[in-house]
Amino acid sequence: MLTTAPSTRGRRWWLLFGVAGVLATVLYTVNLGAAVSTAAFAVIGIGTVWALFAAPRRFRAEPRKAWPFMGAAGIFFLVGVVVRPAVESRPLLADAFTIPGYVLLGLFFVMLLRARGSIERHALLDGLMVCLAGGLASALLLAAPAAAIEGRPQLVSVLAGLYPLFDVVLLALGINLTFTARTWPVSLAALVAGMALMVVGDLAYAIIGVSGRTYASPLLDVPFLLAYTLLGVSALHPSVVELGRAARHPVQAWSWRRMLLLVPSVITPFVLLVTVGGRSVEYRMLIGACGIAIVALLLLRAVSAVQAQVAAQLHSEHQAMHDPLTGLPNRRMISAEIERLLAATPPEGTRRVWVYFLDLDGFKWVNDSWGHDTGDQLVIEVALRLRSAVPAGTMLARVGGDEFLIASVGDEQAALRLVEDIHRCFARPLPVRDTEVVISASIGIAHAPGDGTPAVTAEALQRDADTAMYRSKAEGPGRATIFDTSMHDRVRERIELEGALRTALAENQLSVVYQPIVRMETGRPVGAEALVRWNHPERGPIPPMTFVPVAEDAGLIGPLGDWVRNEALGQLSRWRADGTVGADFYLSINVSPRQLSQAELPMVVSGELMTHGVPASAVALEMTESVMADGGSVTAKVLFELRELGVQLLVDDFGTGFSALGYLRKFPVTGVKIDRSFVSGLGEGGEDEEIVRAVVAMGRALGLSIVAEGVETRVQRDALAAVGVTQGQGWLWGPGVPAGDFASHWSARQHASGAERLGARNT
Repeated sequence: MLTTAPSTRGRRWWLLFGVAGVLATVLYTVNLGAAVSTAAFAVIGIGTVWALFAAPRRFRAEPRKAWPFMGAAGIFFLVGVVVRPAVESRPLLADAFTIPGYVLLGLFFVMLLRARGSIERHALLDGLMVCLAGGLASALLLAAPAAAIEGRPQLVSVLAGLYPLFDVVLLALGINLTFTARTWPVSLAALVAGMALMVVGDLAYAIIGVSGRTYASPLLDVPFLLAYTLLGVSALHPSVVELGRAARHPVQAWSWRRMLLLVPSVITPFVLLVTVGGRSVEYRMLIGACGIAIVALLLLRAVSAVQAQVAAQLHSEHQAMHDPLTGLPNRRMISAEIERLLAATPPEGTRRVWVYFLDLDGFKWVNDSWGHDTGDQLVIEVALRLRSAVPAGTMLARVGGDEFLIASVGDEQAALRLVEDIHRCFARPLPVRDTEVVISASIGIAHAPGDGTPAVTAEALQRDADTAMYRSKAEGPGRATIFDTSMHDRVRERIELEGALRTALAENQLSVVYQPIVRMETGRPVGAEALVRWNHPERGPIPPMTFVPVAEDAGLIGPLGDWVRNEALGQLSRWRADGTVGADFYLSINVSPRQLSQAELPMVVSGELMTHGVPASAVALEMTESVMADGGSVTAKVLFELRELGVQLLVDDFGTGFSALGYLRKFPVTGVKIDRSFVSGLGEGGEDEEIVRAVVAMGRALGLSIVAEGVETRVQRDALAAVGVTQGQGWLWGPGVPAGDFASHWSARQHASGAERLGARNT
């Protein structure tokens, strides 16, 4: 159990109460006078009762219904102790309050044990053994001698001898609390210590009861006063909230704390037989009966311990082979099942071992939107649907956050039918909080050859199914793909490409080219887009569309983006310094969705701008529309912070993804770049011109800049200018070129001649 660190206020109150209780006990004991003793007693008694009622409520200790019983027990004990000296001749009046106090205290412990889940069979057997031993000792050593005293009611004598038994029962219940505690917080330690002091106090009263007295000295009340103080400390300490929480050890049936209870209980009959067994036959018969009962309980206790050990072992084995969230088999268990199926399925015939690898499409979106608890509920619901869809005897396993494996045996037709059954699991929406979502699953399928080729392993089948699943994801959500050997070549190619990309980053094999962004009516550059290029020393040029996705998957997009940004900003700084570009020239740099999900990106960009001496207004960061559609709270915060920094924010390839006016109004976007697919059809009729016209109207309404991408002909340029597009980018003005070529052709000193040459070429 983890101990809650007390607050300053809580620490002060329980500590002050403990010190005050000890001082009051000392004043009561030295007997400075009736008034002082009464005041000291009142401080402890009333203070403890107040603490038992008020403090647990303040700390919201659980179970809430238990603490009023403890408070009521405190009141009954207090009244019993107060009236006992005054009714020495009629002690039953004091007992009438004290005994209900024991009952209420016992109810408190039972409710606390139930809240902690501590009332188990072996705990009950332990309690019975302790009670039998304690009852036997109390009856023979205290109650019987007290009952033999003449001149007072036997009930008084018997009760005086049985009080220690009541305390032993309560102490056993208190110690039972510790069996489900990995550590002892202050409240638990104070509670158990208080019960122990009550045993001492009642034992002292029982001893004087043997001689016929019911009260002898204030010293007899010291254990009760200290016990009261400890009960108050237990209630006032902030760790009182932990009393209702269990922190169970995996197996604790024979812990040393239990042995401290059981060993004295087992040897008690033998000790009593030697010490008092010779007094009468009745004594020996009672000792024998109790001894037999304790031994029988001990045997049952041993059986209970073995059963608990076996149950713990079975539970551990189940956990090792099953997913804790869904209860499905895990990867370890289904791997063993696939090996068994491979060994049991003959290679001849049409029946083969099929392995299906499922990955949920859109699961990350659910997790990011509603949280991981909702994601867990979604996984549970998917598991239930899949379990009902697969045939009996077919193993279904969960092997990752949103990944499942299925292993079956059958022919190809049965395998394809199972794919259809799996897809039907996702046809109906899945409930998520107060709404419903529709997701799908990408499926990769692999099977044992069954054609006389060497047998495959379970690991190989799972790997092949995983590879096929990634192929399905690349083709779009909800697809299913059967593995073929050519996929291995593509996987190997991707792995080699990732390694080469890491080398390229480390050895500076990458470069940045700059494609101009011009003003339509003049052809003069207003900016440029920085584009990364990779010329592999052996493979030659590798296009960005090939290596950028690899960088995304391999976690290299961050280092790649940082490198491109620093290269581009350094070049812009040099161009501004030597007059190649003017103050109104801006540089556009791409940022990936993963980079925009990093909270530190604005701070990094700010540092880079300061390092290169480039104003933020001269930089535009380009992002895809998916950033706005899928962006979580972190991404939104990053975008707003970047805009506050002063950089421009452009939406690249606008119109091809999740285009929505709401996204443009929600995020601090400064401009959009019309995708080349809408530009290519301009001048040929159709809907492209109307789409571009609508984008321009929307941009004007929102105060956004508009850049057209992929402009290749004068016809496209003129059509764009006619609908109000002011900036363009494309091969009409040239491809991306190295920094030196860009400066020589687009230098601010050569704008006029450059524009003239451009016009001459296009006429």
